[in-house]
Amino acid sequence: MAELRTEEEQVEAIKNWWKENGRSVLLAIAVAVAGVFGWQAWEKRVEAQSTNASITYQELLDAVMALRSAPEDEAQLTTAKHLAGVLQDDYESSGYAALGAMLMARVAVDSNDLDQAFAQLDWVRQNAEDAELKQLATLRSARIKLAQGDADAADALLKQANGEHYQASYQELRGDVLVAQGQLDQARQAYEQALEGATPQMRPVIEMKRDDLAQGENS
Repeated sequence: MAELRTEEEQVEAIKNWWKENGRSVLLAIAVAVAGVFGWQAWEKRVEAQSTNASITYQELLDAVMALRSAPEDEAQLTTAKHLAGVLQDDYESSGYAALGAMLMARVAVDSNDLDQAFAQLDWVRQNAEDAELKQLATLRSARIKLAQGDADAADALLKQANGEHYQASYQELRGDVLVAQGQLDQARQAYEQALEGATPQMRPVIEMKRDDLAQGENS
């Protein structure tokens, strides 16, 4: 009888506990289940966005390649601009948007639209998460400003770039800016630093720029 009473007391205790805590337990289970399904839905949404961004970028790449073969093809240019806009508007954080902007900057340079090229590169500098890509965009932005005759603006951009990536290109461009500013001794030093990390393909051009400084001083 004692054992039976003990079992009855245990059952009664469980019933009482459930009355007091059952709702919160069910709520916790419901939240947990919703969390699992919510996480799965989020993962699927991210995967779908990544896939769509990748497809859009590939279509943009195809359009840009077509433009390289036929620069006057207005239909392909319109398509490229539309696809780049879709990447920036709908898939800003995917990484493909920044790559698309870099492509469109190249297209703009090829058509001698330096303002548009700068705008695309500025989008990359403001929005890209990849530090190396932002550095490349900054260097190209500085080169555009130098090409437009604004050496001071190019210099300001280079100071933002700080040479962490693309050391040889950074120092070469820094030398070009210094030449434009009339600081020839510092320009020579920049070219020398560029040569230290230059690839074999880069060396002849940098050496020519450095040697031209000496010829200019002796003439």
